[in-house]
Amino acid sequence: MNILVINAGSSSLKYQLIDMAKESVIAKGNCERIGIDGKIKHTAFDGRVFEEDASFPTHKEAFEKLVFALTASTAAVIKGMDEINAVGHRVVHGGELFSKTVQITEEVIKQIEDLKEYAPLHNPANALAMRACKEVVPENVPQAAIFDTAFHQTIPEHAYIYGLPYECYEKYGIRKYGFHGTSHKFVSAALAEQTGRKIEDLKIITCHLGNGSSVTAIDGGKSVDSSMGFTPLDGLLMGTRCGNIDPSTVTYIQKKLGLSPAEAEDYMNKKSGLLGIGGFSDNREITEAAAKGDKRAKLATTILRYGIKKYIGSYAAAMGGLTDVIFTGGIGENAFDVREDACKGLEFMGIEFDPQKNAEIRGEFAKITKESSKVNVWVVPTNEELLIARDTKELFA
Repeated sequence: MNILVINAGSSSLKYQLIDMAKESVIAKGNCERIGIDGKIKHTAFDGRVFEEDASFPTHKEAFEKLVFALTASTAAVIKGMDEINAVGHRVVHGGELFSKTVQITEEVIKQIEDLKEYAPLHNPANALAMRACKEVVPENVPQAAIFDTAFHQTIPEHAYIYGLPYECYEKYGIRKYGFHGTSHKFVSAALAEQTGRKIEDLKIITCHLGNGSSVTAIDGGKSVDSSMGFTPLDGLLMGTRCGNIDPSTVTYIQKKLGLSPAEAEDYMNKKSGLLGIGGFSDNREITEAAAKGDKRAKLATTILRYGIKKYIGSYAAAMGGLTDVIFTGGIGENAFDVREDACKGLEFMGIEFDPQKNAEIRGEFAKITKESSKVNVWVVPTNEELLIARDTKELFA
């Protein structure tokens, strides 16, 4: 069974074609600069590369080029689109409407569009991609929508309701939704599988750390709390996002700087975080600057690591125990110093960290605590595309 996985942004279209018999990637690529000009880079499983400048006025033209890359380019991997059995689309926000993977229909697409207020940069692009895909993929090929927020629909009411008048939730849907759900779900299930334990018996804290970061408490395989909230702005300090702050600072900054609501949102989402404090949004650059003595860069990295530690402690308390901590994502899988600093001082929780082992690990599944540790810490590479493919396969099996 071959499944095409689609991750559409407002100006990009990333994809992977996965052979589910072996769970191996047949080809992957990215159509960039949609609505501007266009470029595609497509890589086959055997290393062949097809790269070309193109014209992508809309997502439809990007999909047409995707089809060409898969079937007729110098790096083609299939003879026709009839060799694709299903398509799985990543959708950022499903609100309270979607708690699981669903088959895409026109009604589903409209519902995804209706949720655009919650994710204005993502949901409209997801809907556009679905319609464009329907025009170029054979009609008999089923398509599925997999939602980042769905995994977090098990968070209990007391953890997702904010301390605002209840009508804000009833009328406007203001509540914690959580994000990165496909990643948190994948790595927690992968840990249980690879260690031969039942996920129902585990209390796991997953730390997905990248340019956008979130921490999730997973009790018995279910998300019970997560650091991102109504939007992905909440929680940890991130590349350009401020993370959690006193809400009154928002109105105060608006008055001081004369910002509109949209400008204030941009200020917190794109000009804050590691960039705003330390001058760099990339963790590698800011870590390097800190090592050279840049005090603000050092402060920014310390805030991030301190924040991770606080979430580990608070979520262990919320679950009434802890069996495992997982680090994943670009930073989580590769920045050994972030992992070590985030776990320092947690010996009282039963974490006996192994700095030597930790320093050797980059992007591979590994335990980074000592054998005597009561609570184990792991590096687990995420694979959101594979989870999307698995959910799609399960829906249409």
